[in-house]
Amino acid sequence: MRVGLTFDVEHPDRPTHTGLTEKLLDQLGELDVRSTMFVQGRWAQAYPKVARRIAPEGHLVGNHSHFHARMPMLTGRGLRSDVQSAEAAIKQFCGTDPRPWFRCPFGAGGESPELLADLDRLGYREVGWSVDGHDWAHRSGPPVIQRAVRGVLAHGDGAVVLFHGWPRSTPAALPEVVRQLRAAGAEFVRLDELDALPKQHGAAPTEATTTE
Repeated sequence: MRVGLTFDVEHPDRPTHTGLTEKLLDQLGELDVRSTMFVQGRWAQAYPKVARRIAPEGHLVGNHSHFHARMPMLTGRGLRSDVQSAEAAIKQFCGTDPRPWFRCPFGAGGESPELLADLDRLGYREVGWSVDGHDWAHRSGPPVIQRAVRGVLAHGDGAVVLFHGWPRSTPAALPEVVRQLRAAGAEFVRLDELDALPKQHGAAPTEATTTE
């Protein structure tokens, strides 16, 4: 059973501790897990030393926009500018081209044919998720996040899990999530190793479907 752990690496939407993305990278290395990280351009500019770690440590890098705005709010010109600004920052600070991988902030616009066509012209395909780890939720803790395991098991092969780089609860939960899934026979892969990718945005069982 192949599982794609994905992390939206972005500026947090509320106050949190520093160093959490670095801790996640440390953990993923210790756990021998390769993931996919959708990087916000402005975050890469702000944390270049951390950004430079991602690709060399074996993780796939995708584009998560520059300003983390809801993409449907942008004009066509604004969308192109935002995506290309993020691409330039990611190339500079992550040292790799994020194309063709893109994830819309909040999942907003990911089902719009017009927006998807705009992304396609820029060389991108939008990638959703099949299981929401809910680490972004206020007061979410490791027991809540670990419910993502149930979502993966319910989905089966090819599950794509959404986590984030900034919540305190994510590194607290990750080792147990990995342990439980490996015990169930999971193999952790990058998105470029999966045959099919979710185009819509799913949620873990028993949790709300709101994204962020």
